[in-house]
Amino acid sequence: MPDSILLWFKSFIPPKSNVDRFERMRSCVGSLFGILLVGLASYAILPHDARTVWLIAPMGASAVLLFAVPASPLAQPWSIIGGNLWSALVGVTCVKLIPEPALAAAVAISLAIGGMFLLRCIHPPSGAVALTAVLGGPVVHEMGYAFVLAPVLLNSALLLLAALFFNNASGRRYPHAQQSAAAHPHQTRDELPIARLGFSHEDLDEVLKNYNQVIDIGRDDLEEIFMQTEMRAYHRRFGETRCEAAMSRDVVAVEFATSLDEAWRLLQSHRLRALPVLDRARHVIGIVSRSDFLEHAGADVHTGLAGQLRKLLHRVPFTHSEKPEVVGQIMSGEVISAGVDTPVLALVPKMADGLHQIPVVDVDGKLAGMLTQSDMIAALYEKNLAAARGAPGLRSAA
Repeated sequence: MPDSILLWFKSFIPPKSNVDRFERMRSCVGSLFGILLVGLASYAILPHDARTVWLIAPMGASAVLLFAVPASPLAQPWSIIGGNLWSALVGVTCVKLIPEPALAAAVAISLAIGGMFLLRCIHPPSGAVALTAVLGGPVVHEMGYAFVLAPVLLNSALLLLAALFFNNASGRRYPHAQQSAAAHPHQTRDELPIARLGFSHEDLDEVLKNYNQVIDIGRDDLEEIFMQTEMRAYHRRFGETRCEAAMSRDVVAVEFATSLDEAWRLLQSHRLRALPVLDRARHVIGIVSRSDFLEHAGADVHTGLAGQLRKLLHRVPFTHSEKPEVVGQIMSGEVISAGVDTPVLALVPKMADGLHQIPVVDVDGKLAGMLTQSDMIAALYEKNLAAARGAPGLRSAA
């Protein structure tokens, strides 16, 4: 056989999967759980007679998407519900209007695909739903439009509920957002800082438009993959500077019970934007910033900033008061932190899009330092300067 023909045949062999053994096992167990739940629940709900269809074959194909590739746009909630309902409706209608089965099947598939494009709910197993409505035999035909509600809607809803529970319970994120939800913190027309360099949202949209085919991955997931690839290429070219090498180690911190006036004094005297809040074991439990003080002071242009801030910081002589008295009452409890071995470059998107500092914790989860925007700029500058000179960065951590 000529080498060109052999290479042509080899081009059809898919590359080795990058999915690990745990992920494969999770997909298998999820499909087992999903189909078993749908089958048992549908059998319990629907009548027990020869004219009842309680589980349809396309649910097997839907299970592959929902449990094996849950990040796919084809596996999202609206895709399975909208796609299956529309296709079942089209299939039943074609049976009633077109007496020739082959023609009815072809028209049903065509209209199902066209409608799914229009409704933005493409779900490949829905094509099998339309065919089942046409070629399911007398039992399905007798059901008429009732077939759309049961078993199609019932099966689809139960399988979706199973996917929502199992995927999230096993550590997967499902469903995946299909629209970018990133909001600009400053409410201006400028792009977020991280989007001003490299490729932009518009660049990706234009490429996808020119590609002009349905891709089996969400737009936001695709963008994230591209960004991670850029970071990986940067690491390969210039090496990695880790947080341990770039962070500030002498960190000014407070505890939950630190008074507001003491915390504000520390912010002012050290010229800081925020203070990490620690428990007695030095674990980070929150962060308190200047913004938190201003927000709880309730200052505006009419009441005056200075007066309202003084009221917030002034201690109330009574035991019980609704006014915040300690840091723990105004701090932000949701803290984005990094490990000492985290590459500084991995934190660029978070810093560029609004964060001014990130607590760095050691392997025991205790505060080890603080990485500020100034620390990050210095680390990246040094790394790029060293690369330009053809020498390794002086502060690079292996």
